[in-house]
Order: sequence, then structure tokens, then C-alpha cells
Amino acid sequence: MVFVKGPGLYPDIGKRARDLLYKDYQGDHKFTLTTYSSNGLAITSTGTKKGELILGDVNTQLKNKNITTDLKVDTNSNVCTTITVDEPAPGVKAIISFAAPDQKSGKVELQYFHEYAAISTSLGLTAKPIVNFSGVAGSHKAAFGTDVSFDTATGNFTKYNAGVSFTTTDLIASFILNDKGQSLTASYFHTVSLLTNTAVGAELTHSFTSNENTLTIGTQHSLDHLTSVKARLNNYGKASALIQHQWRPKSLVTISGEVDTRAIDKTAKIGLAVALKP
Repeated sequence: MVFVKGPGLYPDIGKRARDLLYKDYQGDHKFTLTTYSSNGLAITSTGTKKGELILGDVNTQLKNKNITTDLKVDTNSNVCTTITVDEPAPGVKAIISFAAPDQKSGKVELQYFHEYAAISTSLGLTAKPIVNFSGVAGSHKAAFGTDVSFDTATGNFTKYNAGVSFTTTDLIASFILNDKGQSLTASYFHTVSLLTNTAVGAELTHSFTSNENTLTIGTQHSLDHLTSVKARLNNYGKASALIQHQWRPKSLVTISGEVDTRAIDKTAKIGLAVALKP
């Protein structure tokens, strides 16, 4: 596995705050079961109930030395294949992915990790592909990055974003310019206690087109080494909370809920996720 202590890839900018505020929250019912065979094949079956709709998929993963192959089949008969090669050269990761029946989904991606930089570039496997490039320069304390996509069929840039991140021993702050400069997101993640995994975070997004602001604040805390709780609130009055318990190693039960504090008479959204691993 490629591991270099550096600034990380572009999606890592602001990730700690996003994970605190959004990860594991859901209003659906989800069940995941992972099993392993003697030859190292991992099979993960997932079922999700969204209202009256039931969705499912089966993912198989096989690791052979530095090559990992993932094959995923869902209830819509989509077959997605991803082949990942770790370190074909020092600091390099290669990823090839494609899906059937979508013949235009093929993509090859190369990632390069350095102590002071990280680069990811991808190319669609079509006659006129979309080319994506993202790069981050800096260190694990301060980094600046950009994310750009270019459509060779139209000759237009479909995406250009930029972000900066600052990290201290207990605080991570980031600023990201999204949507071709149409919105700005500022976020922070503050570790209050490593012993209890207590942290607070916030994210503020300003849209320059609508002049609207969206503010979300949240916190997390571990009740013990097996149970953790999280809560969040945004400026639209949506309050959410969850409790997650590891009832056996690698097996988690998560219960989450969301209420609209501006419309208490509305039914609260309750989500349940069960993940079982041997």
C-alpha cells in the first residue's frame, strides 16, 4: 500500500470536518455482511431500504500481492470492476475502472505521493475523454491544492476548484473554492480530547450566485471504547444525532435520527445501519 507522510490528495482537504459532520448519518435502513474465504476473497453483501424501495449489491474483493480487484453487481444489473495496483513504481498507485453496460465509464487513474506533494490524474477510455487533474503541494501542516476537469469533446473546463488547508496538533482549518468559483466553503475540526475521541467541527458554505449561507456545526464523543455518539445542527433547523456501537470486533450497529426543529410536528427520520464482519 502506498503510504507517504505528506499533504494527501485533493479530496483530503477538509475531510476530517466532513467526516465529523456527515459520515454515518442516514435516514435509511442498511444491512451489510462481509465474509472471507480461505483464499482471501472478501464478499460484501449490502441491502438498503429507501422508503418503499429496496436496493442491494454484492461486492467481491480479491488481493494478490500488490494487486486488488473489486467486482460489484447491483440490483440494476450494473457491473463495476476496479483494479488497483499499489506501487508499480515508488510512490505510485494505478487504478483502472469500468462498468457495464455503460461503455463510456472506463477510466484509468494514476496517483503519485511525495513527502511534499500528491498528484492524481485520470483519463476516460473514450475517443474524446474527460481529463481530470488534481494536485496538492505542501506538507502535513499546510497545503494548497487544485482540482480541474477538461472535456476534450467540447473543449471546455467542466470543473475547476481550489483549496487550502492548515493543520496543527489539535486543529484543522480549510478553505475550498467550488463550482468554478461560485461557492466558498470554510471548515474546521478541533480535537478536544484524544482520550475520549471528543471533537467539534463546523462548515460554512457561501454561494456567490444566490448570496445564501449554509452553516453546520457538530460534535463527537466516545462513551467508552466500543460506543460513540455524534450530533449536528444546521442554520435551517435540521438537528441530527447518532449512536454507534461495536458489539463485536469490526461489527457495528448505528442508529441515527433527524428532526426539523422548525416543524416539530413532522415525523422524525430514523436510520439504522448494521455492518457484520467475522
